[in-house]
Amino acid sequence: MIDFRSDTVTKPTQAMRAAMAQAEVGDDVYGDDPTVNSLQEMAADMFGFDDALFVSSGTQANLLALMAHCERGDEYLCGQQAHNYQFEGGGAAVLGSIQPQPLNNQVDGSILLSDIEAAIKPDDVHFARTRLLSLENTIGGKVLPQDYLATAQSLAFNRGLKIHLDGARVANAAVAQGINISDITQYFDSVSICLSKGLCAPIGSILLGDERLIAKATRWRKMLGGGMRQAGIIAAAAKLALTDQVERLAEDHYNAKLLAQMLVEIPELTVDMSLVQTNMVFATLSEQINPHILAHTLADKGILLSPSHQLRLVTHNDISTADISTFVNVLKQAIR
Repeated sequence: MIDFRSDTVTKPTQAMRAAMAQAEVGDDVYGDDPTVNSLQEMAADMFGFDDALFVSSGTQANLLALMAHCERGDEYLCGQQAHNYQFEGGGAAVLGSIQPQPLNNQVDGSILLSDIEAAIKPDDVHFARTRLLSLENTIGGKVLPQDYLATAQSLAFNRGLKIHLDGARVANAAVAQGINISDITQYFDSVSICLSKGLCAPIGSILLGDERLIAKATRWRKMLGGGMRQAGIIAAAAKLALTDQVERLAEDHYNAKLLAQMLVEIPELTVDMSLVQTNMVFATLSEQINPHILAHTLADKGILLSPSHQLRLVTHNDISTADISTFVNVLKQAIR
């Protein structure tokens, strides 16, 4: 199958499978899994943090960060399109009693600094206490500029807020700009990085922060059932995600641009090339096309996508340049 639904569908590489089979393990709840410890130490050093915590998913990493930064009745600011607001089950509110305050995302994915400033609540018993600003990079495949991150950090500091990065695809953002991931993470008090999307690990995310935050997050992880035992088996693959797979993301970005250029030639589709910055292509179908019928037809031809009039097509390690051409040819036949 040629699967464009998400980069979460990536399979672990053969090197990852070999490393998993040979991984030295212990009990991570006791803190004595050497491979997990090595991964956490490596990640903290790579990205400029005091400490790190290996967890099962990006959703868990974000939730732990929110619960470590905020107390009951506190509030975090984020974008309307933020994953930790839209797509993580309301965990901050349900499990942390933390109020989200979503703000409009601009076309480039950013949140206006004036909107952030205006949303910070006064120190008054009538209001939730604004404690945290949460940004996402990339967001919808778009890269937040470095100068924007620096200004947002300054705003947060001056207003007494902590600042968190949902960096599920921060490696894509770094590769797209030709910089190191640490050049992005330097602006944040905490960062979550998903290792099982474009970086190909089968499972796992890393949460980065200072020792106090990671200690609180570790306690919350245990309380939420996230403590893992011989997790070195999956941590071995996660280490290779960080060391072997980051630079390779440039291939996914190339394939996304190639795909967008080919889709532009199909009259029934509308593609904004300016939004193709990393590994995501958004194509709008004409109203005459039923996206569910189209998806069913393509599935019969061995191609998977999520049905919608606003198609999100995601390139990744398991989609080749040849697969792009195959998809476009099949798509043209299915439409016409």
